Amino acid sequence: MPHHPGDLADLLTELKDRSGLSHAVIGQKVNLSKSAVHRFIAGRAVPHDFGTVERIARACGADRAELDRLYPLWTAALKQAPAEAPEPAEAPEAAEAPEAAEAAEPGESPDQREATTKGEATAPALVVPAKNGKWRTAVLAGLAAALLVAGTAVVTRMIDRSGPAPEQKAPTAAAPQWISGPTWTMPAQPVPAEYFGVTINSSTGHMPGFTTGAVRLWDSETTWSLLQPARDRFDWTILDRLVDGARSHDLPVLFVVGGTPAWAAPDGKLSVYPDGARSAPPDDLAVWDAFIGALVDRYKGRISAYELWVFANDPRMYSGSMETLVEMTRRANAVIRAADPKAVVVCPGMGNLWTAEGQQVLRRFAELGGYQYCHAAGIKLHQRSAEDPPEMMLELTALIGRLFQEIGVHPPLWNTGTTYEIPLQGHLDGDRARDYAVRFYLVGLLARATGLERMYFYNWGGTKIPIVLQPDQGAPTEAALAVQQLQRWVAGAQISGCGTGQAVGLPQYVWQCEFVVSTPEGNRRALIRWTHAGPITLRAEAGAEAVLRLDGTTEQVSAGAEITLTGTPVLIRYRL
Repeated sequence: MPHHPGDLADLLTELKDRSGLSHAVIGQKVNLSKSAVHRFIAGRAVPHDFGTVERIARACGADRAELDRLYPLWTAALKQAPAEAPEPAEAPEAAEAPEAAEAAEPGESPDQREATTKGEATAPALVVPAKNGKWRTAVLAGLAAALLVAGTAVVTRMIDRSGPAPEQKAPTAAAPQWISGPTWTMPAQPVPAEYFGVTINSSTGHMPGFTTGAVRLWDSETTWSLLQPARDRFDWTILDRLVDGARSHDLPVLFVVGGTPAWAAPDGKLSVYPDGARSAPPDDLAVWDAFIGALVDRYKGRISAYELWVFANDPRMYSGSMETLVEMTRRANAVIRAADPKAVVVCPGMGNLWTAEGQQVLRRFAELGGYQYCHAAGIKLHQRSAEDPPEMMLELTALIGRLFQEIGVHPPLWNTGTTYEIPLQGHLDGDRARDYAVRFYLVGLLARATGLERMYFYNWGGTKIPIVLQPDQGAPTEAALAVQQLQRWVAGAQISGCGTGQAVGLPQYVWQCEFVVSTPEGNRRALIRWTHAGPITLRAEAGAEAVLRLDGTTEQVSAGAEITLTGTPVLIRYRL
C-alpha cells in the first residue's frame, strides 16, 4: 500500500500526544519555531531533511524502532507533498497563547525576540583564532545548534551601511522550492585561492586552462592498487606526471587513497575499479603503514594534503569496519606528520549523507574518535540530483553541522566530491551549467559558518558529467570561464558575511555574500547577489555605482536604478 503524507503526520502526532508536550516546547528543544513544528506534525509541510523529523521525534521520546519507522514515511511524504514553504504567522493555539506573548529573555533585544517568534533563530557569533592561525567562527554555547538547523533561517544582526532595504519587486514567476540557508557575519577575511579546487579526472598531467586554486587527484589512475602492483614494487609514473603538472601551475595537490591491491587483501570484497582492487582494508595493517610511508617520503613538499580514503561510507569503496578505518587513520596520521609535518591530513571522505545510512557511518567514525587524527573532515556535498539548485547543498551542510554538534566534534570541512549517481545524469544546458558551477562555490561561502574551508568541483577533464568545465586538451567551457570570473571578483577581497532573504533585507529566494574590496582610494563594499527563482528586480541602494557580470561586462548604475537578479550571480560595487 503506498504511503501518503498523512502517514508521517499520523506518527508524529501520536508521538506528540504521548509526550504531552506543546508545539512551543518541542520547538524550543529542536530550535524550530512553534508554527514550523505545528506544520510538520500536522502534515501541512514536510521537512527537506530527515534530521528535522528525527529531532522532533526524539524530543517527543521516540525510541529506535519508531525512528526506523519514520524514515520511509518521511521519504514517501517528501515525494508526494508540496515543497516546504514559509507560511504567514498563525494565531497561537489556545493552550499556548501565554507563551506567544511572553517577554523577551534577559539580554535579548526586541529585534531578536521578533525574529524568534517569526521562526528565525538568532545566534550571536564570537570569532576566535583556531590553532592553525586561521580565523574560525565559534557560536555561543546554547545557541550553536541554531546556526546549523536545516529549515531555519539563522539571523545575525547586520550593520546597515546603505540606508533602507532596497525597494523590491515580487518574483515574476510562480514561487519555486523554498530553500533555507544560514546568515552570518564575521570580521572580514580573505577567501584563499585554494578554496577553489577541482578534482582531476585525467592521468595526462595536464592542468586546467582557466584559473583554479587547488587540485585533487582521483579517477586519475592513481589508486593504491595501481601505485603498488606488488608488495615489493611501486609504479609512480602517473602520479609523478600529475604532481609535476600541478607544480608547474603552482597548484597544491590533495592526494586521495583508495583501492586496496588484490595481493594485500586476496579474499577481500572487490571494489568498483577494473584493476581488481579491493574495497576491503589490507589483511595486515603493516602493509598500509609501508605504503603511506613510501608515498609521503617520495612526495614530501610536493603533495600538500592527503585524503585517507575516497568514499569510506560506501561499501563499494570501503567494506571494512569503522574500527579498522579509525586505526588506519591513526596510523597514517602518525606516519604523515612524522615525515612531512606541513602536510594536511584529511579524514576519509564521507558521502551518501542525504541518507540515514550514510549519516550513521559518519557518526560511528566520529564516536570512535576518528576525527582527532586529522586536520579536516572530508565530506561529499551535492544536491539530490544534478538539476536541483546548488543551494540545496546548504541543507546538507546544516545536517552535517548538526550531526557534529551532537557528537561534540568540530573539524574543519573539505568538500571532496559528489556521489555516484550525479555524474551519471544528463548534461545541463549551457546557461544552467554556467550558473550552477559558479553557485557551487558561492554555496560553500554561504556555509563557511559551519567550518567549510575548501570546495573541490567534480570534475576537471571529464565530459560525461552534468557540468563540463574543460575536456582534457580541450578549451574551457563557458562554465569554467564564469568560475574564473568569480575568482577574479574575490581575489584580494575580504568576505564579511553571507545570507538570504529577509535576514539580510532581501526578498525570499535571493542570496547574497558581502565583501570588502581594497582600492587605492580606500575600502569599498561589494555584494554578490543571485536568486534560484526569478527574475527578481530590486532597486539599487545608496552608493551603488556598477554591476559586474560573469561575461566580463560592467554596467554603471546609481541609487534607485533597477537591478534584475536571475540565477546568474552579479557583483554590485559601491562607492567609498
